[in-house]
Amino acid sequence: MTISRIDPADFVPDGAGPAAEVRRVAEACDDADGVITLNEQACLQLKYRGLRDASLWVSTGSADDGEVGGFALLHGQILDLAVHPDARGRGIGTALAEAALGATDRVEAWSHADHPGAARIAARFGIPKERELRIMSRPTAQPVPDVVVPPGVRIRTFLPSDEDALLEVNAAAFAHHPEQGHMTHEDFRERIAEAWFDPDGLFLAVPEEDDPDLPLLGFHWTKVHRDEDPPYGEVYVVATNPRAAGRGLGTLLTNV
Repeated sequence: MTISRIDPADFVPDGAGPAAEVRRVAEACDDADGVITLNEQACLQLKYRGLRDASLWVSTGSADDGEVGGFALLHGQILDLAVHPDARGRGIGTALAEAALGATDRVEAWSHADHPGAARIAARFGIPKERELRIMSRPTAQPVPDVVVPPGVRIRTFLPSDEDALLEVNAAAFAHHPEQGHMTHEDFRERIAEAWFDPDGLFLAVPEEDDPDLPLLGFHWTKVHRDEDPPYGEVYVVATNPRAAGRGLGTLLTNV
């Protein structure tokens, strides 16, 4: 087994070489495990930024073998690690984790579907479980409760001029959240460049009369997964400006 760190210049997001190998391993893991191996944040990193501000290690059978058995992607302090189903049980995940952890003093990693292999690697390197992500769903045919827009509030959809205010509210509402609270202009623009983005699906609660000191009260960003069978909708982000808390805006926006 050989663990190699990929030169950023050799990573072409839509090309052959390391990028194609990462896609091949991730797709095989998706099929075998029944979950998405690389979440949105990792996919956007690789698609738009490649290995800028990120590091990628791959495992090959030998120095001359170009087929990758697994990879570790470290972007910021977030680690994504995957081993091809046909290459598991050989210590590849442990070797990749060791290489990636040697390059950072702190790491965060998601275990999609709480995979037992991920649990073993976490235990080996002393990475504790800090929180769990739960997915809740309901049929869209089921009616939502009626809600009343409070006085002084107006609901409308997103305009490009809202970007600064939206990011400011997002940062304030998720100041405690290690991923969501740090969304930058670049992060936001990468997301709205995706095919799924629809400005008519990004709902804003604003003052009925323009208020330069409080231009945005909250927002509900929806996402429709049209490439799934059957398609389904997602409550992508709901945020309320802390300065407008206690007015029922979270409930209002979720039920728009």
